[in-house]
Amino acid sequence: MPTIKEILQTMDYGPAPESTKEAQAWLDQHGRRFGLFIDGAWLDATETFGSFNPADGSELAQVTQASNEDVERAVAAARRAQPGWVAIGGHGRAKILYALARLLQKHARLFAVLETLDNGKTIRETRDADLPLAARHFYHHAGWAQLQSEEFADYRAVGVVGQIVPWNFPLLMLAWKIAPALAAGNTVVFKPAEFTSLTALLFAEICQQAGVPAGVVNIVTGDGRVGEAIVNHPGIDKLAFTGSTEVGRIIRKSTAGTGKKLSLELGGKSPFIVFDDADLDAAVEGLVDSIWFNQGQVCCAGSRLLVQESVYPRFIAKVKARMQNLRVGSPLDKSNDIGALVDPVQQQRITGLVEAARAEGCEIWQPTCEMPVGGSWYLPTLITGASTSAAVAQTEIFGPVLVAMSFRTPGEAVQLANNTVYGLAACVWTESISLALDVAPAIKAGVVWINTANQFDAACGFGGYKESGFGREGGKEGMYEYLTPLAEDRRPNAPVIAEKGKVKPAEEGSPFAVDRTAKLYIGGKQARPDGAYSRAIHGANGAFLADIGEGNRKDIRNAVEAAHKAAGWSKATAHNRAQVLYYIAENLAVRADEFAARIAQQTGSKNAAAEVQASIERLFYWAAWADKYDGLAHQPPMHGITVALNEPVGVIGIICPNENPLLGFVSLVAPALALGNRVVAVPSEAHPLSALDLYQVLDTSDLPGGALNIVTGSADELARTLASHFDVDAVWRHDGSAEGCAEVERLSAESLKRTWTGGAKGRDWFDAKQACGKTVLQHASQVKNVWIPYGV
Repeated sequence: MPTIKEILQTMDYGPAPESTKEAQAWLDQHGRRFGLFIDGAWLDATETFGSFNPADGSELAQVTQASNEDVERAVAAARRAQPGWVAIGGHGRAKILYALARLLQKHARLFAVLETLDNGKTIRETRDADLPLAARHFYHHAGWAQLQSEEFADYRAVGVVGQIVPWNFPLLMLAWKIAPALAAGNTVVFKPAEFTSLTALLFAEICQQAGVPAGVVNIVTGDGRVGEAIVNHPGIDKLAFTGSTEVGRIIRKSTAGTGKKLSLELGGKSPFIVFDDADLDAAVEGLVDSIWFNQGQVCCAGSRLLVQESVYPRFIAKVKARMQNLRVGSPLDKSNDIGALVDPVQQQRITGLVEAARAEGCEIWQPTCEMPVGGSWYLPTLITGASTSAAVAQTEIFGPVLVAMSFRTPGEAVQLANNTVYGLAACVWTESISLALDVAPAIKAGVVWINTANQFDAACGFGGYKESGFGREGGKEGMYEYLTPLAEDRRPNAPVIAEKGKVKPAEEGSPFAVDRTAKLYIGGKQARPDGAYSRAIHGANGAFLADIGEGNRKDIRNAVEAAHKAAGWSKATAHNRAQVLYYIAENLAVRADEFAARIAQQTGSKNAAAEVQASIERLFYWAAWADKYDGLAHQPPMHGITVALNEPVGVIGIICPNENPLLGFVSLVAPALALGNRVVAVPSEAHPLSALDLYQVLDTSDLPGGALNIVTGSADELARTLASHFDVDAVWRHDGSAEGCAEVERLSAESLKRTWTGGAKGRDWFDAKQACGKTVLQHASQVKNVWIPYGV
């Protein structure tokens, strides 16, 4: 007689198919042919293409291929509707967002089944993860709409927003983007993925039911040509894109110099780190959720498994045992774990990468199970023996493929985790909260999950570092992506030139006359330019003041290297950074008359003394913020907290304005330093001596060498070098050059570094609204959300 254990081993899940009756009826109701949703109405379908069920290859419907004229019509409708959408007020928008949330819940099963049919992911995922979170986003952002006049009083809606999403989370990505955009008062032109448009079209119907005014939400379907038309349309004020890093680069280049606000949520190659003290069984379950959720077609999938050497063999054995029990089959069967890939093209790409790894000598392990006949399928796969530089260890595979390797120490784990161009997410598994909270800040990723995986909530921001893009979705930081500071509207159309007065000739007895050749400042030391060239600087009256070094590419390289060596500045306490800025202000105040004289000599300004005083106050301002720009502790539905940390961006290249040569320099450099960044600054090309005169002030103010480096020379040439440098994390340019700013944005696309540019407009550096505030703090920091569960 068999034992209970033997009976249990022979037991298996029975089929539990989900009915598709309602979804099929909805498709039939529309004749399985869909037009575009523009200006609150449906347009007749003209040119169409098929939308297919990935599980069996059957056609679900024909969807319209939008034309450039259709995009033009959608943008025009959104532009007409935007003032009225703002005018109904926060409460008016909140009511409509609330209605959308309620309708999503009411029709949740229809949405879930339609998503599974169109995308191939399992019904358990669409029903239990995607739909509840989509509704949550509309509920959450209804709240932000209600509170907008209070919480975002100094901001306005950006205007018309173009949004482009991928096929892996069609409805959820729609909610992530449309909900905050509408809450802020924007109108939307939304493009779903070519493969998965059906739930966006169903959403258009509930927009009508919820009373969304005509033109507020417009949905245009089609291939990449439609996305290109949206990206290049001059009537779009903001673009939000989720997709591949390659396309993200193209969008960054296309929008360079246009003034369009941009957020990019791109690829990932996320590490899943398991320390030897972790609950290994729990970590295995977390790994299943991390890499095999949605067939691994997730930008933040934990596709790189890093296991401490002492438990590596045991953990790999547990992973293989768990993989053997994963059920691959019909996505509509509620007992299945892994569904179909979205399209045969994806299947072919994954197969090619895995077979290339096999050819390189890697071990490929897959469970023994039968795959369905027909459709796009790929078994869960484990790759071991890959080098850290192997394609499968560096490339985003976007499939159910896990690459495993071992490490010895926490330091090595962090090095391996950061050995990627991406920086979207990471998982850390350990029973030591001290170890977890030591490792989490060291990982260059926008989200870190501790002893959990794939947790998301509308209250918590999501987004990446490095080539995973920039900008955040969700939380308060996500709302800022769809808002513009009112102070930006008050900026002058051109740089403000100071009123000139009579200039005294340079005095031989002046402290500045001791050395008439001003050097560069790199690594805390004065340095001669690599090219050994100098340029004469003359005063407002034409008198010779000094020679300055003409910095070049190598000088920038040396400055960036010095900045990276000064990583201790980023790790210093906020109090320490504040004290150093106070010291700089104090030492500048002692020499205020000298600096005022220098400004007057260079520019002829009547306001030189006021500029020095404003610079001192600006240093005090940013010193005050250094230890007060706190993060947040979110309370998501998960049993735990999510800590949003404001981290430094890293190494920032700053091109300073020509006007107000001291105040403009301080207004940009000080906030970057206050938040722990290291800076390579290019001072005013026309009037650089005010920045160079700061050397002695810096040397007596305890600023570590390399935290601030100053390279003089051509703003265009040095900006070009900084924007092209792969070890520079962000570039700010505020010298009033329209083409120069566009070039910075264009060149930054190669490494997808963040940029903050002023365009052709000026900035009143004396006006605190234009030169200070949270907008500057946000440019000088990036948010990392660390998820910490309780009781696990």
